[in-house]
Amino acid sequence: MSETAAGPTASFGFNLAKVPDHGEDSDPILREGPDLGLAAVFDGMGGAGGTVYDTPDGARSGAYLASRLVRDVVEEHLLRTLTPDRPLPLPATAVELHDAIETVLQDALTGLNAPVSRLRSRLLRALPTTMALGALQRSEPEGSRWVCEVLWAGDSRVYALDASGLHQLSVDDLRDPSDAMTNLQRDSVISNAISADTEFQVNHRRVTLEAPFALVCATDGCFGYVPSPMHFEQLVLDGLAEAETDEDWSLAVQRSISAVTGDDASMATIVVGADLADFRAALAPRQAEMADLVVAPLDAMADEIQRAQRDLTDLQARYVAAQADQWQRYRTGYERMLQDDQDASVDPVDETPSRQIWKPAKRIATGHVAAAVTTDEVPDTDATPAPEGAPTREGEAS
Repeated sequence: MSETAAGPTASFGFNLAKVPDHGEDSDPILREGPDLGLAAVFDGMGGAGGTVYDTPDGARSGAYLASRLVRDVVEEHLLRTLTPDRPLPLPATAVELHDAIETVLQDALTGLNAPVSRLRSRLLRALPTTMALGALQRSEPEGSRWVCEVLWAGDSRVYALDASGLHQLSVDDLRDPSDAMTNLQRDSVISNAISADTEFQVNHRRVTLEAPFALVCATDGCFGYVPSPMHFEQLVLDGLAEAETDEDWSLAVQRSISAVTGDDASMATIVVGADLADFRAALAPRQAEMADLVVAPLDAMADEIQRAQRDLTDLQARYVAAQADQWQRYRTGYERMLQDDQDASVDPVDETPSRQIWKPAKRIATGHVAAAVTTDEVPDTDATPAPEGAPTREGEAS
């Protein structure tokens, strides 16, 4: 491994918009230095920030504007405070970022002359966006240990990727906290996000990482439409496995995400401690393990489920057709006596019969459905009947 591979050596970032020029993710932050790294993504929240504002660039949603406004103020603040010679102060940095973001958004909202919405909802926000940021500093000169300051709000994520796999570093801000797999299956409402008109907080935590590794920041358009977190790791590893350059890796990941996502998607990735070729070689065993032992078996079962569902759908259709055919055959006889008989007549009865014509009503059994009677429980029909009035087996008079 070359000496120049000790710090950030490879990186890529992208921003995929579902609607060209109207994507609500901003371009990610991606900055590198010999002993520093900075990556961040911002996902404008289109549902909550759907209010449209007139701007010099045309009509833009609050979500579109928010992600870009917050990106710019965060980059400016971090480039000023992140230095190689002292740790990034936490929680002071989180507080400073919060205050700077709040000021910028509130000033922007005032300048936009926001229209008054007739739609009232607790889910509506003015200029809402998520943020997920990783700031890297080398712990000691020429060392392989790095400190990652993780700052976030919302459900965009910061990850570390190394030879042991993909590791989530941020914690999703959700109303119903759950793990990453559960949240794919049952999406929860975001409980904390940056906006101009509601309280929010910038979460923070410090993680120590051992090179080589990759820092990955991603919005939910990247990881929220795959079958499992394992599939997201495999998607990133597969792109790396065939990449000769940073751009190769980026394009492979973009193609895989574009094929499945239903949202805007942005990602920023920095490799630390190895050049791309060495990093690819270090992660090759993990890529093979995930492909062969984890993802391939899951995909095979998913394919089997799809085939079974298609077969079931076909069988249900054939059953409905057969049922309709049999009913048409059966219906004529079934409904025959619903037709009026014009020849039927009843002679009038002029007198009340003198004899009894009805037997006494039979006793009606009530209660639970009886279990099947076994051979041992068959009543003895030869037994002498109990005298009239004697107690029965239930203790009642017969």
